[in-house]
Amino acid sequence: MGKKDPNKPRGKMTAYAFFVQTCRQEHKKSHPDEQVVFAEFSRKCAERWKDMNTKEKKIFNDMAGRDKLRYDREMEGYCPPAGEGKKPQKRKKDPNAPKRPQSAFFLFCGDRRAEIKKENPSFTVGDIAKKLGKLWSEASKDIKEKYDDLGKLAKKQYEKDLKAYKDGQQQAGKAKKQKKEESSSSSSSSSSSGSDSDRDSD
Repeated sequence: MGKKDPNKPRGKMTAYAFFVQTCRQEHKKSHPDEQVVFAEFSRKCAERWKDMNTKEKKIFNDMAGRDKLRYDREMEGYCPPAGEGKKPQKRKKDPNAPKRPQSAFFLFCGDRRAEIKKENPSFTVGDIAKKLGKLWSEASKDIKEKYDDLGKLAKKQYEKDLKAYKDGQQQAGKAKKQKKEESSSSSSSSSSSGSDSDRDSD
C-alpha cells in the first residue's frame, strides 16, 4: 500500500459525519472522564439521526455543503504525485485454466438448489442459501459421505487437469523463448552479413 500524500486535501464530510462529530464533542464535554464504547455510541447516534426531522438536520446538511465547496476548491489546485490513483491491474484469469473443484457442501447445493427454488418461488438468494445450509446440517451420514466422495473425485481430477495445464504452459513458454532466441540470432546474422558485404565493396 502506497504512502498517503500529506498535501492531498482532506476528504469531504457528509451531514451525518458532522452530526456524529458534534455528538462526540458534546459527550466529551458532559462526560470528560468516561471512555466511549464505539459500537454503542455509533448505535445511539444512528438512532438519534433517524428520529431527527429535516429542519433539525438542516444545520448538518449546510455544514456538509460548505465542506464540499471547500474540498472542490482545494482539489482544483491539487496536483497528485505521479502514479497516484492508478489501480494495480488485476491479473487476467486464463479461461483455459481448470476450474477449482467444489466442496461436498457446494456439490450438495448444486443438486438441491433448483428443487428448493421450484418449491419456494418467493425465496430470495439468501433464503435459498439458508435452506440449503439447514438441509446440509440435517443430512444423514450416508448423504454427506456420498458428497464427500464426489468432492474427493473432483479434487483428484482437478489436480490431474492442473498438472496437464501447467505442463502445457511450461512447454508454450519454452517454445516462445526459443522462437525469440532464433529470431534474435537471425537478426544478428543478417546484420553481420551486411557489414561483410560493405567491407568487400570497399
